[in-house]
Amino acid sequence: MSHCHLSKCDPRIESFSHFLGVTTMSLWLRCETKPFEHRSALTPTTAKALLDAGFKVSVERDEQRIFADKEYEEVGCTLVANNSWPTAPTTTTIIGLKELEQSTQPLPHTHIQFAHCYKNQAGWSAVLARFHRGGGKLYDLEFLNDATGRRVAAFGFHAGFAGAAAGALAVASHKKGETLGPLHPYENEAAMVAGVREALGGSGKGIKALVMGALGRCGRGAVDLFRKIGLDEDDILKWDLAETAKGGPFDEILDVDIFVNCIYLNSSIPPFLTRDHIVAAGKQRRLAVVVDVSCDTTNPFNPIPIYSINTTFPEPTVPVDIGSDCPRLSVISIDHLPTLLPREASEQFSHDLLPSLLEFPNSRVWTDAEALYRTKVAAAAEAEGL
Repeated sequence: MSHCHLSKCDPRIESFSHFLGVTTMSLWLRCETKPFEHRSALTPTTAKALLDAGFKVSVERDEQRIFADKEYEEVGCTLVANNSWPTAPTTTTIIGLKELEQSTQPLPHTHIQFAHCYKNQAGWSAVLARFHRGGGKLYDLEFLNDATGRRVAAFGFHAGFAGAAAGALAVASHKKGETLGPLHPYENEAAMVAGVREALGGSGKGIKALVMGALGRCGRGAVDLFRKIGLDEDDILKWDLAETAKGGPFDEILDVDIFVNCIYLNSSIPPFLTRDHIVAAGKQRRLAVVVDVSCDTTNPFNPIPIYSINTTFPEPTVPVDIGSDCPRLSVISIDHLPTLLPREASEQFSHDLLPSLLEFPNSRVWTDAEALYRTKVAAAAEAEGL
């Protein structure tokens, strides 16, 4: 795992420090309130780089975060009370990962986070209405793109890696006639691989998996995990646009043990699987576990319309209602899978985000994200009758 090391002579820091001149940019790292979320948008390493660049960085105390409070304090951050960001000056930018808790309270601050409201997910307009009423602003981490349209930072690789691991653990339980129990974070990737291998009796050899979106970050992570737990290369089906061009549903998915969906969905496509498709396969179906890493559960375009809830780390699977005459089928739909590898996932994501943060809010990454926000918040205001 690479780490970011920016010296004070880094040209980005020099130019930013010169630009600052009069005003110091303030970032406030809020705690994560989503249960079992251990990741962080800023690590002690990236926080120090921002401090060296002239930023003021406040960090909320958080026992849930994988990084101890003292790790931030030791690099010079100002520690503040847990979940106290609503009291921060409105000129301070609030940064976090997962969505805020549901509320109607207006939001006057600028927020950097994954808000999960730009693709018409359930409750999208209510989320954006809070910004509209408060005069705040949202920079959604999912939509920070470079000049080529590629996201500047994403958890994709670790999401795919952890999702494939969870799927393999579910298959191990399935083979014993059991339901997968609670999932807990691993210290690192090696510990995760060892844990999955042990659950499978030493190796994943003989298991067959299909990874949808195999050429992307997420898909590459899933393929990497399957290789490391011992699946034969021929038993890892790697599908992407070429393989799905014919349109679903796909019989090939029914002939593997684990199906991992890693696609980035932004338009309507034929479903990959349907209940009718599964039921029609009867007892001949091999598929035991679907891992929907993409987790477009409430998206109207969801290509896996066989479940309707997000699962959790305490209860990672949900059964698919296909009747008692068909073999069991479970879905894993946890929407923050990378927190199973919280330290590594946070370091990688924050390292990738750092160059853009050093230019906040003036580079094209941020101006494009603000323009998108303006479009979305206007649509939300209309939908909410504001």
